Amino acid sequence: MTQAANTYAEALFLLAKDEGLDQQILTQLNVLDQAFEQEPEFLRLLAAPNLPKAERCGILDQSFRGQVHIYVLNFLKILTEQGYVRQFGDCCKAYRTQYNVAHGIVNVQAVTAVALTGEQSARLTQKLTKLTGKTIELVNRVDPAVLGGVRLDYDGRRVDGTVKNRLDSVRELLKNTVL
Repeated sequence: MTQAANTYAEALFLLAKDEGLDQQILTQLNVLDQAFEQEPEFLRLLAAPNLPKAERCGILDQSFRGQVHIYVLNFLKILTEQGYVRQFGDCCKAYRTQYNVAHGIVNVQAVTAVALTGEQSARLTQKLTKLTGKTIELVNRVDPAVLGGVRLDYDGRRVDGTVKNRLDSVRELLKNTVL
């Protein structure tokens, strides 16, 4: 994430939090981020230097006025006017990070060889909540290469209890063993 994305997202988050709108704004940012991922041409249009800024902001008004909160609309306009609209996705991530920190939420990715059942996800979430004291948002990603076990990625940390990791450790130990 760029410094600009962090700065703009922090400003929006602080404003939304002061107004008690942080959850609503997060939801709308997520919806827009998904829409822009599906239609990347829209962001390219908003970033086009051959269109005057006023015209690009007019496109935003026509597209979103009355559909999103005025703070979100104005945020998009500011990003467009300042030439940062292509960093909207990074701004959304930075906003989400600010929101999660403020609300004690930790995003955890559990990588497993097969999909976790609902019961397994619930137990893992409960255990992680107990360990961290925070609300856990668990996402399961299936990667058959791990062979078995689970790898947890969160807050820039990795806890690897996969069969692949254990086999790699044994392989490295045997490689370094002098006979």
